[in-house]
Amino acid sequence: MVVLAFFGADDDGGGDDNDGAQNHRYCHIAFSGSAAPGLGPPHPRAHAAAWAPPGAPAAPPAANRSSAGDFALLGFAHLPALRPLLAALSLPAFLLALLGNALIALLTARDPALRAPMCFFLRQLALPELCFSLDVVPRLLVTLLRPGLGVSPAGCALQLLLVLSCVTSECFLLTAVAWDRYVAICRPLRYGAIMSPRLCHLLAAACWLAGVPVSLVFTAWLFRFPFCGPRGIRHFFCDIAPLLSLVCADTRLFEANVLAATVLVIMVPFCLIATSYVGILATVLRMPSARGRHKALSTCASHLVVVVLFYGTTGVIHLRPKASYSPESKQVVSLSYTLVTPMLNPLIYSLRNKEVKAALGRLFVQRRGTHIPSPF
Repeated sequence: MVVLAFFGADDDGGGDDNDGAQNHRYCHIAFSGSAAPGLGPPHPRAHAAAWAPPGAPAAPPAANRSSAGDFALLGFAHLPALRPLLAALSLPAFLLALLGNALIALLTARDPALRAPMCFFLRQLALPELCFSLDVVPRLLVTLLRPGLGVSPAGCALQLLLVLSCVTSECFLLTAVAWDRYVAICRPLRYGAIMSPRLCHLLAAACWLAGVPVSLVFTAWLFRFPFCGPRGIRHFFCDIAPLLSLVCADTRLFEANVLAATVLVIMVPFCLIATSYVGILATVLRMPSARGRHKALSTCASHLVVVVLFYGTTGVIHLRPKASYSPESKQVVSLSYTLVTPMLNPLIYSLRNKEVKAALGRLFVQRRGTHIPSPF
């Protein structure tokens, strides 16, 4: 459904004076927490208390047992009684998401009846959902069952890299599907010539490659900042916003670039999707037959539902002011696009489609024979 966000640290201070005072406070705390000459090291609890963010839940005992340089995921630390229930609900949702998206990828790759460009893009959309689920949900389950376990900086950076890459690619893939629907409805006679296998492969490659520089640049940049004090991440996976709250350096330039990337990756594709559907709606309204209008709109309904789910959840988190909600409320919304959206997408897109259900039946009864490869 997150993935580039404009957030700063939890401190809401604004202006240069406040920033300078905040940086001075960081230096002062770091100095007072260090050992003075001739004295023993400061007590670890005092050091933890000095660096705990305002209003943050206390770190679980397991976080104190992790390595000194590791991060500790504190997802849903404010709801300790609900963690077992969340874990029990998350596991079947995760398995359904894996099964549904894997079936979509397998069917559209193997069945010769599913050769349309739309089926090709369905497979491309299923792949980032699989990657995102495998990257985030196993760590979520571990965090719910054993909160506070450490994750190495390299592991945290790798998770953030995959999250940013998958979300960026999915934004552009949804735009490619909107373009496919626009050509199919508004240029039906030229659809086969325009949406050729070569163009589909080029569009898919561009969507996948677009996520690489974004994820590499911001992950490398973020992990060059110094992280101070106990590294308790108030989230169930490594994301930009909770990591940024642990940084004790000036991050204004980084935040400005994150904002620019957020607009580019989220809002520009959304505007292109909206423009495509304005053209589709104008074409549909000119159709003389009510049956034709219904058929044209039905081919777009599943994509529209997925777009609403994806941008509704990501927009609530990444396009709201940073002080308008707490990290705890953000975890609840993040859970929806981490588990619910990947689980529902196969149902919305394909598993209720007659052609896909017929292909699923053929997959289970197919005998050995000559396989006709799909041009996509």
